[in-house]
Amino acid sequence: MKTFKRIAAGILSTALLLGMTSCAAAKQTEAANASAFTTVESGKLIMATNAFFPPYEYYEGEKIVGIDAEIAAAVANKLGLELVIEDVEFDSIIAGVQGGKYDIGCAGMTITEDRLKSVNFSTPYATGIQSIIVTADSEIKDIDTLLDGSFKVGVQSGTTGDIYMSDTPENGGVGEDRIERYSKGNDAVIALTAGKIDAVVIDNEPAKSFVAANEGLKILETPYTVEDYAMAINKDNVALKDAINQALKELTDDGTIPGIINKYIPAEG
Repeated sequence: MKTFKRIAAGILSTALLLGMTSCAAAKQTEAANASAFTTVESGKLIMATNAFFPPYEYYEGEKIVGIDAEIAAAVANKLGLELVIEDVEFDSIIAGVQGGKYDIGCAGMTITEDRLKSVNFSTPYATGIQSIIVTADSEIKDIDTLLDGSFKVGVQSGTTGDIYMSDTPENGGVGEDRIERYSKGNDAVIALTAGKIDAVVIDNEPAKSFVAANEGLKILETPYTVEDYAMAINKDNVALKDAINQALKELTDDGTIPGIINKYIPAEG
């Protein structure tokens, strides 16, 4: 399958990352040592996200909730900081972290080679699946049908779905000519229901929410790709990255992070 090399590459990069992280973790001091790192605003951990990506981040009334919000809050608590969440356009998050406007970017964000040129990333804390949404009567039956045809694909601007699908066909994408970008995933889904595009590529969990809320849509059975989510951190703030990594390790080991994920994405069976 054309997507095999992308999935394999993701698994390999994750294995290398985890191996490197485990070595680094052994050399770290306690994450809660406030003197070891700085933040944009003293006493606060400012997180940039795009709050239209359920169940990772979304609005509940006027409050932003979800997997990323709760994990970031747990990390901030470990570091003795108050979490402040800023809702921004997804494709402005990396630039904001790089420019020192935000301490972290936490928005169902995947580690990519291009993003690593601008920011550092924490160790992964969750695994996501990029899925394909089509209409129930679509001619698109599988990934290869989508890639080989002339179908228009909707993506949220700046996401890995955008990065992957806008790549050349030989690299598993459809190319720029067949991409339609939207500022929010829901806008892409609305365009699909209106017949303006033929498919939407987005994370599987938001995909399930969108399909449940819009009659006549379905998710293709085979995922487009599998990826890991991590927090983006300014390259100059290595101490903060180390502190966050230690906090993530402790929160994973004590069951906090698995519990948060299971709260929003219950394990099957």
